[in-house]
Amino acid sequence: MKTRSKNSRRNFMGAVLMGATASTLSVITNPVLASTTSFDDEKMAAADDWFKNIKGKHRIVYDGSTPHDGFPIIWNWAFYLSNNETGSADDDITAMTVLRHNAIPFALKTEVWKKYNLGEVFGVTDNSTKAPSLRNLYYEPQEGDFPMPVIQGIKDMQDRGAMFCVCNLAISVYSGAVAQKMGLDPKAVYQEWIDAVQPGIHVVPSGVWALGRAQENGCGYIFAGN
Repeated sequence: MKTRSKNSRRNFMGAVLMGATASTLSVITNPVLASTTSFDDEKMAAADDWFKNIKGKHRIVYDGSTPHDGFPIIWNWAFYLSNNETGSADDDITAMTVLRHNAIPFALKTEVWKKYNLGEVFGVTDNSTKAPSLRNLYYEPQEGDFPMPVIQGIKDMQDRGAMFCVCNLAISVYSGAVAQKMGLDPKAVYQEWIDAVQPGIHVVPSGVWALGRAQENGCGYIFAGN
């Protein structure tokens, strides 16, 4: 049953991406669209400045490249928990999660999940319905979304000083793929996804760029996918 589910998701994603080559490439290479999806000097400066928020002795960056049942967020919470238990206060801790590749929907508002059926696109199941999720499960989780009720979601972790960012390149590629699959304007869909990024989650040029910058700013690296 689990294997069939993974195969179905792989086939769906393959159909989306294979059928969207023209739109995806146009988002990245078309000069008009590039001005929307690329980072100008102001955006680059803001992205670099965001990393100045990293603080404390204990610093880690999680590479959230897949949904992985919410573990890119769970490990962020676990880092705070374990450091608290060993005598460190939140002020001496920074855990950053980079949401990239297939984990980018965790940065987006529920309205976009519903409109574009992101649970099906990215293979995220809602435990309460056992169907592809129509909501962001991990920004403000409901009972049963995480394996234990004490685990905090993105919003609560941000209040503790945790940092979350999302890959602009992946948003460009996947929004373009979904736009062509649905017969929509890729530029408009891209902008809608960007506008739907949750408060406090920073849009960075790419996830791998952010992983590099985090390590340059003293963060250790842990892979949070599967």
